[in-house]
Amino acid sequence: MRRSSRLLAILGAAAAPLGAQGIGQGFELERAGRYEQAATYYLSVVRADPVSLPALLGLERVLAVINRLPELLPLARQAVEIDSRTPALQGLLLRTFVGLEQPDSAQAMAARWAAAAPRDPAPYREWALALEQSGRRDDGRRALLQGRRALGPTALAIELAELLRRAGDWEGAAREWATAVTAEPAQVPNAASQLGDTPAGSRAQVAAALTGPAASVPARQVAAELALKWGDAAAAWTLMEGTLTPPTPGSAGALRRFADLAAAQPTPEARRVRGLALGRFADLVPAPLAARARADAARALIDAGDRAAARVMLERLGTDPAAPPGARALARAAVIEVMIEDGQLDAGGARLVAEGDRLPADERTALHLALARARIARGELARADSALGADSGLDATAMRGWIALYGGDLHRAAERFRAAGPYTGERGAATERSAMLALLQQIPRDRFPELGAALLLLARGDSAAAVEALVDASARLGGDAGWGDVRLLAGRVAARLGDAHEARAAALFAGVVAAGGTGAAAPAAELEWGRLLVRQGRPDEAIAHLEHLILTWPASAVVPEARREIERARGAIPRS
Repeated sequence: MRRSSRLLAILGAAAAPLGAQGIGQGFELERAGRYEQAATYYLSVVRADPVSLPALLGLERVLAVINRLPELLPLARQAVEIDSRTPALQGLLLRTFVGLEQPDSAQAMAARWAAAAPRDPAPYREWALALEQSGRRDDGRRALLQGRRALGPTALAIELAELLRRAGDWEGAAREWATAVTAEPAQVPNAASQLGDTPAGSRAQVAAALTGPAASVPARQVAAELALKWGDAAAAWTLMEGTLTPPTPGSAGALRRFADLAAAQPTPEARRVRGLALGRFADLVPAPLAARARADAARALIDAGDRAAARVMLERLGTDPAAPPGARALARAAVIEVMIEDGQLDAGGARLVAEGDRLPADERTALHLALARARIARGELARADSALGADSGLDATAMRGWIALYGGDLHRAAERFRAAGPYTGERGAATERSAMLALLQQIPRDRFPELGAALLLLARGDSAAAVEALVDASARLGGDAGWGDVRLLAGRVAARLGDAHEARAAALFAGVVAAGGTGAAAPAAELEWGRLLVRQGRPDEAIAHLEHLILTWPASAVVPEARREIERARGAIPRS
């Protein structure tokens, strides 16, 4: 290396930290709003290094704020003269011409830049953006169109789309986005995002611009995503499905994205189209991924209530040799579950028997219980018992207790409830069973068909009829033990039915309280009466009843609950 070259290298290495330090100090002053001082630091760096881009850009920011932008022009010109190949420096000079309202110079600069880089859209993009930022949006659009004439019919479509969107021309923006995504399908998510805020009054025009007779597959995919975002999931799927025949290399990715977007929508129809999209996605991807997609599709379809489509998906998963054995077994079990939920009890029961030991033991047990519950809901008690087969587990024992109860065999029902224990099944089911066992212990009968029939009405969802049937059953007890307990249950059911049945519930509670006695029914009825009055917005009456409960039955187990209800009636505890 010659001596002079070595000296220049040493000086350059020594100046670099000074330049970086000056830029850092200038930036800190700029952040603090001390623009004059920041400009001084940036200028000192530029004097030492005329092509320091960070310093020049810093000057562009601060000189505009303090109305000293003309000072930037000679510095920008000098930088481009020294380094005419760096686009950022050319863009700086172009923006400076526009900012100083020198349109002829700006146009000439853009032309020189474009001539030096004839396939680069950057000159036109920078020129248009600078014009728009200076308030000359129409001139900016003309600059972009000039670039399109020079570069080709699809050039600068994204820039034109964004400019039109900012101008409020949503239909024009959609047309440009259609051009952009046709040329670059990877821009579909960006297009859907940018057009997603289209005002309601312009959405039909935007959709038409994206779905015309000559619309490309990517443009129609944008329209599908927009329809989904705008709440029309069915129309969205129709649009998306129309892009899949024949499938393109981008179809799988488009379906995956569509399904993910549908998952963010809370409606049943959105869940349904998510399931349909995942099903088509599964047809386009390798086996392991396909199995997972079909499982997710079936779950979405079940959630949406489309059991027929879910069953098709599960059937395919259950017979897919490429799917893991465990997944196939669970899919076969899910098919039977869907059949039961869809009311196909005979077919579902036959399928359950046919599958036999090929199903996981837990799934098989759960399906037998589900089939028994479905039979009970139809009032088919004998067939419900048969559905349990030879299962002697605790869950099946508990279910047989309910079947015996609904048939009026109180003695056998109590035996089986005790055998099942207080913890079998889910917490709610175990609690309900314990409460029913407590009721049965108050009734001095082994058989009581009328009570069983009333409880079966309740299990089948006919609560209003169950209330009257429970009242009739209590009347058959006369003055025997258990009368108040059955009436209390009738009142609780009536209270859950809403406003139209609250008077009936109150009358039932009042009758049990008036009958008094030493059992648990009377204080429990007065507690429920007080709660009902609180819900009705009658706190004073509620407090009077609850205080009566505490004074009349001070040893009752419900006294602590009565005290809490008094506090709630007084407003000390928020109502839940």
